[in-house]
Amino acid sequence: MAKVAFLGLGVMGNPMARHLKSAGHEVTVYNRTIEKSERWVEAHGGRLAPTPREAALGQEIVFACVGNDDDLRQVTLGADGAFAGLSAGAVFVDHTTASADVARELAAVADEKGFGFIDAPVSGGQAGAENGVLTVMCGGDPSVFARVEPVIMSYARACRLLGPVGSGQLAKMMNQICIAGVVQGLAEALHFGKRAGLDVEAVVEVISKGAAQSWQMENRYKTMNAGQFEFGFAVDWMRKDLGICLDEARRNGAKLPVTALVDQFYGDVQAMGGNRWDTSSLIARLEKK
Repeated sequence: MAKVAFLGLGVMGNPMARHLKSAGHEVTVYNRTIEKSERWVEAHGGRLAPTPREAALGQEIVFACVGNDDDLRQVTLGADGAFAGLSAGAVFVDHTTASADVARELAAVADEKGFGFIDAPVSGGQAGAENGVLTVMCGGDPSVFARVEPVIMSYARACRLLGPVGSGQLAKMMNQICIAGVVQGLAEALHFGKRAGLDVEAVVEVISKGAAQSWQMENRYKTMNAGQFEFGFAVDWMRKDLGICLDEARRNGAKLPVTALVDQFYGDVQAMGGNRWDTSSLIARLEKK
């Protein structure tokens, strides 16, 4: 069992920290809104800290799952940041979906201070976090990864080291690129089926047993067909992620025409007021009167 801290108790971090506590680890939590930390401790035990630095003091591993690059810098750097509290030999594990650049930047600071850094974005959404079955894509030193992998498995069903620092974030970009294209394809298929007068549910029952099958089809087609979009990853966050993908592609020369187009389609959804709708809401722009 390890002494750990978890920074960020949002829809992902809250259940991830809970799984750490349930697995028997000694857990300290920090959240920018302290009331969330208070509710978490009341529900699960452990202790809370008023700053990331105090949360990190004396810990073997500090985990973070926050919003973006700037949020990540805010909880790690400066006098009250976690890096000011971590001891030499400890490890910082970042579950934020962020840029590969910020991962390398923070890893360099960690190396100077004598502790390890693993970038470890996750896939599986809120349901995966709640059920402890996330997929975790990691970048970092193999010896450091070996120390944290068993602890990460408290809330994961798959966890793999994919290369040096930044590789986890690059892998997450691939993940989001795949999702964007699949959701748009599913949205167009459902829209087409309705316009063609087909029994969409009956058709999906059949085609989901063949080559068209996907996680999105299995888990989202019914709510998409019903025009319900309150079940997953928000459009605002998806646009943030796709922006990271497109920025990286501009640097490495990758061509992402479909990803760029779907990013624009999500912009249309935002203009419809769908900022907090889940990513399956791409169908709403097709059916807009």
